[in-house]
Parts: sequence; structure tokens; C-alpha cells
Amino acid sequence: MKTLRFGPASLVMASVRRPWLTLVLGLVVTALALWIAADRIAMTTDTSALISPKVSWRQQEERMESAFPQLRDNMLIVVDGETPELAEDAAARLSAALGADKTHFRLVTRPDGGEFFAREGLLFGSVEDVRSATRAMIDAQPMLGPLAADPSLRGVTVALSTMLDGVDAGEIPLSRIDRPLHALSTAIDGSLSGKRPHFSWQRLFAEDGKGVSPPTRRLILTQPVLDHGALMPGEAASAAVIAAAGKLSIDHAHGVRISLTGEVPLADEEFATLQENIGVVGAVMLGAMLLTLWFATRSVRLVAAIMTTILSGLIVTAAIGLLAIGRFNLISVAFIPLFVGLGVDFGIQICVRFNADRAAGAEPKEALRLAAMALGAPLLLAAGAIFLGFGAFLPTAYIGIAELGVIAGLGMIVALLFSLTLLPALIMLLRPGAPRSDVGFKALAPVDSFLERKRRTVLWAFGAAMAAGIALLPWAVFDFNPLDLRDPNAPAMRALKDLTRDPDRTPNVIDVLAANPAEARQLSQRLAALPEVAQVVSLDSFVPEQQDEKLARIQDASLLLDLTINPFDIAPPPTDSELQQAIASTEAKLRDVIAAHPGPEGNEARRLATSLNRLGSASEAQRAAVNDMLSRPLGVMLDQIRQALQAGPITRETLPPDLVRDWVTPTGLVRLQVFPSGNANDNAVIRQFRNAVATVTPAISGLPVATQAAAGTVAGAFVQAGVLAFLLVSVLLFLVLRDVKEVAFTLAPVVLSIFLTLGSCVLIGQPINFANIIAFPLLFGVGVAFHIYFVMAWRGGATGLLQSSLARAVMFSALATGTAFGSLWLSHHPGTASMGKILMISLIWTLICALIFEPALLGPPRKKAQSGL
Repeated sequence: MKTLRFGPASLVMASVRRPWLTLVLGLVVTALALWIAADRIAMTTDTSALISPKVSWRQQEERMESAFPQLRDNMLIVVDGETPELAEDAAARLSAALGADKTHFRLVTRPDGGEFFAREGLLFGSVEDVRSATRAMIDAQPMLGPLAADPSLRGVTVALSTMLDGVDAGEIPLSRIDRPLHALSTAIDGSLSGKRPHFSWQRLFAEDGKGVSPPTRRLILTQPVLDHGALMPGEAASAAVIAAAGKLSIDHAHGVRISLTGEVPLADEEFATLQENIGVVGAVMLGAMLLTLWFATRSVRLVAAIMTTILSGLIVTAAIGLLAIGRFNLISVAFIPLFVGLGVDFGIQICVRFNADRAAGAEPKEALRLAAMALGAPLLLAAGAIFLGFGAFLPTAYIGIAELGVIAGLGMIVALLFSLTLLPALIMLLRPGAPRSDVGFKALAPVDSFLERKRRTVLWAFGAAMAAGIALLPWAVFDFNPLDLRDPNAPAMRALKDLTRDPDRTPNVIDVLAANPAEARQLSQRLAALPEVAQVVSLDSFVPEQQDEKLARIQDASLLLDLTINPFDIAPPPTDSELQQAIASTEAKLRDVIAAHPGPEGNEARRLATSLNRLGSASEAQRAAVNDMLSRPLGVMLDQIRQALQAGPITRETLPPDLVRDWVTPTGLVRLQVFPSGNANDNAVIRQFRNAVATVTPAISGLPVATQAAAGTVAGAFVQAGVLAFLLVSVLLFLVLRDVKEVAFTLAPVVLSIFLTLGSCVLIGQPINFANIIAFPLLFGVGVAFHIYFVMAWRGGATGLLQSSLARAVMFSALATGTAFGSLWLSHHPGTASMGKILMISLIWTLICALIFEPALLGPPRKKAQSGL
């Protein structure tokens, strides 16, 4: 095979003649690249930057976020309390603390709480809900009075005594007060047993479980200060939340659980998951690659030369990528496995061929010259084809993969140059010994013979396999929901999944942008009529209906309860002696009532009397604990009643300005929030929901829109890039090979391996997703390279391809890449693990197609073997 004067062979020979100079130049270039990379290293974790802002749905998203900037980069704090009082108290105190922390938070709001909702909250229920709530307050008046005047255990005993007086007087039956008697005895017994129970006055005063249940979950919505230069931009803000909660004793020990979710915690958590066992994955990856390289070359020195070349090339590629793009993104950083996989291939090809010529008796310098003569043209063609394949992503809207294409494409040039210069120089300097055995696979001679004799049968078998793969395509699952790539057991994902089960708090809502209030009302009516829509929330939703009737009931309750809940004098905190006296007095009164009611109706009274007896005999600390258990939630409950009874009429003009700004801009743009009907965790339901809303208006954004639209954008980008790459590589191959048949021989196995990989994914139930789809560019690059090697050898007159050193190089190249990156399967991150799985499957099929299908497809060499380039 003849070479060009300044072709690959010339570079190899120049490096061989001056190995020390080449090594020094290589080290200088690597050191310079390392300095550039260290100086310019930047990594953006902004997932919104992965897709072009010119895409229509991204433009709609940007319009919404520009109109309502408070919607972007959010962190949602979910406060779950064992009682409604604990949840409200914790949310109020934590939101106040975070609101004062301007270092970590730009904005802190309470979407379901705060002064407005505390005062007007009753109006948002139905008339029946208001009736039930006010009736429960009025019925509790005999107990509320003593409690408001003395919010302590002493006040509780006074309230009990008042109720018992009513029983003695025959005004109420003893069974009427069973609920408070049972609740108090249960709480006191639990506290004396050391269980630290949490008492709820709201639950006690609820009207037999009817009406609106007191919520035990509260939300705090924040907009944290982010550091996009860090792998976890919101880590400092998350730590600030945890620290503030700890300082305020808002924790499980005090009956409250805090969880973080939302856009920022989910992104941070994903990187934390990636880092969990990265050391194990990295060690397995390196070990698998080193072991495979040793089996391929049977030389530690050659392994060292290959790894040094790859490391230097990787550093140079990183520097070039930073100079070309400016920073890495979540997708473009995948240039590392792509470069290593293809760089290993180049190194193995050269070193295995070098060993083959050494085994034939050639000296190291001559062996390198012969390897360069044989492989220069195939390596150059393979690198060119891979470069064009990656470059095909440039015109797509998927910026993440387009930038990956730029960096990986330039990396192929670096990998080729270093394989033709630094690698030969290192081989000359390290002077590996000649192999002691045959480099090829002589044992595969019968397989070569079989493939020649049964060529048609083999081709028909692969044709049938391809047909089966194509037939399975309708069942291929393309899951582009980014949430499915995350660890479902991670805290932020657990909190998010829990929220999606709550129809009133699900994050799977669509935001609609209307030009003015009139259009908003029209859209709201049309959207509410859709069967896929559960409800539409707008600013008008915060102006309750039937206010007059509701306010009348609230005002009646306020008149009756005003002096009860707002006493002129409030007793000072009791001493332990006073508590003992109050407990003993109430116990005695209970005993009197029990004597008058010896039947089953006195069971709860007997139980509470026993509990009070134990409490009176307990330690001062135990009585103080019971006093605290009852008085803390009592203060919260009384404050809530006082605020709720101050409700007044609501109009759009009287709504709080902050609330109005969440729904209407100063320029008149209006935001609508649309909730899905059905299971918000079901991708099919969310897809139908999004499509239905899109038929009413295109001005939509939100998680369901981004998820579904991003799926279309990414899938379209890969289809577009795939077609373009196929055309560009086909043209390059034709320009070099000058034979349509040989072009088909090169690309047909690549197409076959892709269909076989997709078919395998169907059979094992593995969806294609945002993460593992990156395996296909590597599959294309490695596949094209392997088949170019075989086609170039075949057109040069080579026979017995499976017995040759080329087959050994291809097999171990695939094994090195497959086992190394198949180790990603061990990752705790579901997306990364699925990438490792598909990489392993795809490389297995690539190897099978290269070693079996390709030789059968090529058949016997031409009678007149053509020379090289």
C-alpha cells in the first residue's frame, strides 16, 4: 500500500527517528494544555442550556419566566408535621428565618400560608365547610374560654372541670365529652411512658371528622442564590435550610420532617447520586481497560504507552474544547468516554499490528514502519468518518450534543495525531519485547472457512435478525422524562413523587400566558371544559365565591367567641405546685362523675382519672413535659382561630400585591395554572394532558410541556444528525474508496448493529432515554472504524480475516471499550447505569457484526487487489 509523502506513515517515521524530541514536544503540548484547561475549566449544570433557546417551546418558556421571574430556579421546602399545629408553626418560623437570609435566598414565600391565607382561608372552602368549621368553634366555646384565659395544663384542667360541671348538671351527657377525655388520657399516658406524643387541638375540635381536615403539610417556596460554576449550584442554599431547621429544632424528634425538592434540589441530588460510588465505577473501569489492553498486547510497556498517549490526548482535547466552546455542559462532558473508547481503538490497532510484524522478525523501527504503512490509510479514513459523524450534530437544536460533537470531533483529530506521533515514540523508548506467540487467531481458521462456505446462510441469518430488530421497533420505548433518570429513593425525588400524588400540589401543571385579563378568562373557560383538565387556577381563583353567606357565618361566630378567645386577663404560667393542685382537683371531680356513671359510658372518664393520678405522682419534669405538650399547640390553634374570625370581603383590588404579582404582570400579562386530571405520575396521562392544552393555546410552559417537547427535540436532533452523518460519511467513503459497493460494505454492518441494539433493548425492557442515547454516537464511531479496517484490508487482498492480527485488534478494542464503559452499569445513578448497559449491548453487537457479518458480507478478496489511498 503506497502512502502520501506527508501522510500518516511519514508522521510515524519522523517520530520513530526522533523519539526523545517527539516525547518532549508531546509533554510540552500536554503541559500547555493542562495549564489552559486548569485556567479555563468551567462546567455549567444549567439543564435549560442544553437545548437551543430558538426552539418554539423554549421561547414560550422564556416568555413565561421573563414575565414571572419568580418561577425559575425554585427550591420547594415541604414541611410535614405530625399535627397541623406543628406543621404551621414550623413553616412560619422557618420561612421567617430563611426570608432574613439574603445570602442564600432571593425570595421566600408561602404559597399555602402566611397572613392573607391565615385570615381569609375559611372563605376558600364551601359554604358547608365554613358552617362546619364555625359550628365546631362555637361548640368548643365552653372549653375555649378557660384555655384562652390560661393556655397551660392548669387551664386544661379548668376546662375539663367546666365540662364535668355540665355533666353533673345534666346539661350534656358524659358520652358527649368522650373525645377530649380520650385524647387527653392518650397524650398524658404517652408522655409519661417517654414516647413524646404530639397533641393536636385542631383535630380535637374538628366536627367529628367532617368538613375540611386540618392540613399537616405546609409548603415554603424559595428562589435560592445559585452558583452555576459548582457541580451542585444549590448546595449552599440547601445546607442553609438544614442549618436553619436544626437551629429552630424543626426535626423528627420534635414531630416535624423537612424535605427539599424542586428544580434546584433535584439537579443537585442528581450529581450527588453520580458521585456516590464513582470511585468503585472508576476503579472497575480502569481495571477492565488495563486488563483488556494487556490481553491485547501481552506487554505492560505497550499498555503504558497506550494509556500515556490517551491521557495526554485527553488533556489536549479538554483544552481545545474549552477554547472552542468556553465550558462543558452536562452532555458535552461525555467527550471523555468517547475519546477514551476511540483512542484505545487507535492504540490497539497500531500496537497489535506492531506485535504481528515483530513476531514475523522485524525490528521495532521496521515494525512501526510496516504498521504505519498498513494502518495509516484506514486510521485516517476512520478518524475522518468519525469526525464527520460527530459534526453532524452541529446543525441540531440539541446544543448539549452539538457541543459534544464539536469537542469529540476535534478529539478524534487529536487522538489520531497522538497515535501517529507520541505512541510510536513511546514504543521506541520503552522498547517492548517481541511477542512469544502468534498475534493472530490461528484457531479461527475453521470459522473463516465456514464463513466462506456458508456465506449465504450467514447473511440470511443476519438478514432475519435485522428484520426481527426492525419488527420490534414499534415496541421500543423512548422515555425522555428526565425524572425517570433519577434515583427514585433519593430524598428530593421521594418528596416530588409524594407531591405528585396530591392533586392540589402536583408539580405536573402547565402554565399558560395570556395577553390580558379578557383573554385569560376566555382561555380559562375553554381549558376547564377539557376532560384532561382537573382545574384552572388564576388570580380570580383567589376571590372566593358566595362570600356574603360565608362571611355572615364567620361574623356570627366572631361575635359569640370574641370575649372567649380574647380574654382581658391571661393567667401567668403555673408553678409545679399549682399544677399538682389543679390535677388533683380535676381527678377528684372525675371520680365523682364516675361514681354517678358506673356503666360503660364512664370508661373514658375512668381512664383519664387514672392518667391524672399517674401525672400527679410523677416527677416535676414529667409534669412540665405534659404542660409543654398541651400548651404549645394550644397557642398556635388559638392564634389561628383569632385570625380566621377576622376574615373580610376579598376583591381583586384588595388582594396582596405579592400574590397579584404571581399571576399578573405590571404590563397586564396573565398567568393561568392548569392541573391534570387522572394519575399525574403516568407519562401517558401527562402526554395527553399536554396535547389537550396545546390545542387551546400554544402559549404554554411547565414540567409536562418541557418533558414532552424536549423528548421531541432530542429525538428529532438524533434523527437529523443520524441522517446527516450517514450522508456525510457515505460521501467521504465514496470519495476515498471510489466504489459504492465498498461503501455499502462499510456502513451496512453499522446500521445492522444499531437495529440489533434497539431490538435487544425491547427484549430486555430497557427504554431509550436522555442518558443512554449518547451510547449511539459511540456505537456509530467505533462501528465505522472497525468496518473501515476490514474493508480496507479486504480491498488490499487480505484473506483469513478472523485469523489476522486485525481481528485480534478489533476484538480487544471492542472488549476494552465495552468492559470499561460497561462498568457504568454499576453506577447508582439510573441514567448512567442504563448508559453502561446499552454501551455493553451495542459493543457486543458491533463486535459480532465486525467479526462474523462483515467477513461473510465481504466474501473472497478481489482477483486484483486494489492499492491504498
